[in-house]
Amino acid sequence: MSKPFDVCIRGGGVVGRTLALLLARDRLRVALVARPPSDSLAAPPVQDVRAYALNSASRQLLESLRAWPEGSAATAVKDMQVWGDDGGHLEFSAEKGGTALAWIVDVPALEQQLTDAVRYQPQIETVPAPVPAALSVVCEGKASSSRNEFGAAWTIKPYPQKAIAARLQSDLPHHGVARQWFSQGEVLAFLPMGGDQGNSLALVWSVSVERAASLERLSPDEFSAAVQLACGAEAGRLQLASGRSSWPLALATANRWVGPGWVLAGDAAHTVHPLAGQGLNLGLADAAELAGVLHAREYWRGLGNEKLLRRYERARKADVAAMGVVTDGLHSLFAQTDVRWQALRNWGMTGFAKSGPFKQWVTRQAMGKN
Repeated sequence: MSKPFDVCIRGGGVVGRTLALLLARDRLRVALVARPPSDSLAAPPVQDVRAYALNSASRQLLESLRAWPEGSAATAVKDMQVWGDDGGHLEFSAEKGGTALAWIVDVPALEQQLTDAVRYQPQIETVPAPVPAALSVVCEGKASSSRNEFGAAWTIKPYPQKAIAARLQSDLPHHGVARQWFSQGEVLAFLPMGGDQGNSLALVWSVSVERAASLERLSPDEFSAAVQLACGAEAGRLQLASGRSSWPLALATANRWVGPGWVLAGDAAHTVHPLAGQGLNLGLADAAELAGVLHAREYWRGLGNEKLLRRYERARKADVAAMGVVTDGLHSLFAQTDVRWQALRNWGMTGFAKSGPFKQWVTRQAMGKN
């Protein structure tokens, strides 16, 4: 008869696998509910064009688990340039000799690193369906089916937008520069990939639902031209180098993150607008905090003790709420198309660019540094 599981993690994505590895270090027996590998005879999977912007805290966490992608799969962001729609401009730069502002990580490469790490961890067993355990952790993403099972209501504020993701190829190397444009309610971001001298860019373009539909209907050459029109020549001559994927955007949170014997983490607990690139950083911080709370528990408290799990909820809810306020506020500000709003926000960008210590503080927060 097999040994019972201490923790059952529902969801085999980045947050779920990271948490499983953290708990396994404490000799906890973990069941990881993940989809089995796809049938090789089935239709080939759709290319995953997503990329994550990870901060220093996330990198340190993944490195501690030996799950950080090596080589060109993780590209350091040395500079960040942001443009408004009426002359506003911001620049952020990493300190000389210091760490990068962030790292742009190829999603398939990161997932493969985590999959390999899980495979060689004897304390983790991958299972096809939830199993009994002292604690169930829901990491199924924003479309989680387990929230209702545990009685956690999902409050959602949908944005009238979709995000379009793709890979672009430029005729110029990016030199580790990330770029972002705010214009007429749209947010266009280029994330550098392929190493410091690479010329591959991950595109994330937040546009209205109607415009997203029209952009998705364009041919590759027409889409490339639309992107070029939106950004100008700043990043060089661009060409679409992949398929396109899209998803609706929303600000959402569960009213309860914990209960007797269960807890939510990652996108199953909260989602924010991607304009700040902090979604996965929040989820990985959830995993680190939950693992820390369980590690430090009193010897007489069980893993599913609700008072214990409340410590995790209190520690994470404030940070997530603050990021939600920031991203929602920025979205609301830049969604206004009236010229008076344009003048106000670009005046604000110019003032922020000259703010010195405050700008440095904001930069350090985004990097995951205190």
